[in-house]
Amino acid sequence: MFDISFSEILVIAAVALIVIGPERLPKVARTLGHLFGRAQRYVNDVKSDIQREIELDELKKWKASVEETGRSIENSVHAELDKFRETVEAGAEASATPPPATAPSAAEPSLPQNSSPTPVEPAPRPAQSTTNSNARGTDGNRERETAE
Repeated sequence: MFDISFSEILVIAAVALIVIGPERLPKVARTLGHLFGRAQRYVNDVKSDIQREIELDELKKWKASVEETGRSIENSVHAELDKFRETVEAGAEASATPPPATAPSAAEPSLPQNSSPTPVEPAPRPAQSTTNSNARGTDGNRERETAE
C-alpha cells in the first residue's frame, strides 16, 4: 500500500524505540494498529457506499427504460384499440342506416297513413335438450346440479 521496504520499516522501528522508549512502545504500536484498522474499515465502507450508489443509479436508469417501454407498448395498444373501435363503429353505422327510400310501386300495396304497425311477437325459443353433460348417472332427465 505505501510501498515501504523491510529495511525502511526496521529503521523506523529503531528510531521509534529510541524516541518513545521501551515502556511505551508496545502501547503506541497497539494504538497505531487500531488506528490503521479503523482507517482500512473506513476506506472499505466508502468503497462499498460508492459501489451501492453506482448500482442504484444503474437500477434507476434500467427502471426508467422499462417504464418508457411499458408506456410505449400501452400507447400502441390504445392506438390499435381506437382504430379497431372506429372500424367497428363505422361498420355498425353503415349497417344501421336504412337503404335510400324509394317510391312504392303500383304492385305493392301502401299502408294507410293513420294505421300503426302491428307488433311483432318474438320468435319462440328453441327447445333445450333434456340431457345434461353435468348430470350424474345415466338418466338424461335429471335436473342440472347447482354449484355451491
